[in-house]
Amino acid sequence: MSTYIIGDIHGYYDQFRYLLEKVKFDPCKDTIWITGDLIGRGPNSYQVLEYVFSLKKNAKIVLGNHDFNLILIYYGVHKKVIAKDILDLLNRQNISIFINKLQRSPLVQYDLNKKIIMVHAGVYPKWNLQDLLSVSKEFQKRVSSKNFLTYLRFASGNFPNIWLEKLNKYERFRFIVNAFTRMRYCHFNGELDFSYKDTPPHCNKNLVPWFFVKNDLYEEYSVFFGHWSSLKDTKIPHNIYPLDTGCCWGRDLTLLRWDDKKIFKKKCDITS
Repeated sequence: MSTYIIGDIHGYYDQFRYLLEKVKFDPCKDTIWITGDLIGRGPNSYQVLEYVFSLKKNAKIVLGNHDFNLILIYYGVHKKVIAKDILDLLNRQNISIFINKLQRSPLVQYDLNKKIIMVHAGVYPKWNLQDLLSVSKEFQKRVSSKNFLTYLRFASGNFPNIWLEKLNKYERFRFIVNAFTRMRYCHFNGELDFSYKDTPPHCNKNLVPWFFVKNDLYEEYSVFFGHWSSLKDTKIPHNIYPLDTGCCWGRDLTLLRWDDKKIFKKKCDITS
């Protein structure tokens, strides 16, 4: 029984299956963890959803920003220009089944025995494991409630950009979504900044990648995340594993076998 963790797939189904075949992934015994962004930009998002959800308990996923945006678009909340690949995906038969499954997906996965935490964008520096699990459950409760559309309509925006207990339920929802699916840079006081997405360091020395802000959680757990494909040669702290290596930008899809920490890569070609 092996555990594999793979970065953002972005609809690159063939490359995804190639890596699973390369490591002889056994869908009955092994487990694949996926850092989110199953869909978007690549050529076969529907096939990725179909296969991943067919694995049932042998696939552990977290919701990425592209996955969450798909939910917003499906329910008519996202009003911006919609890419052709997403329009095609929404026109597929049974897409509502996969939307429902994505809607009920968590924002964090963890394994107490293996000491693994997986998120899409990162771990907000002010949160410990109990906080992570609590706010993820809060998110899932909101998107499964009868008035979930009200929460979805409030999901977009950059503020509030710091976690405070006095936030109202809609502000909490937006911050939770942003911290788990969009976060890259933050200030040392925990204030998030969404204005810069490029490779560190930032010219403002007080603005750093989230994993440079001290959190005791990083000492106890290995943290796997995707989302940030431009980290490139950034020196990453011990126990932090960035797995989005830019497959949707013509670079690699990356898979790690947890048992021996061996990494496998497959080059991806950009689709028109």
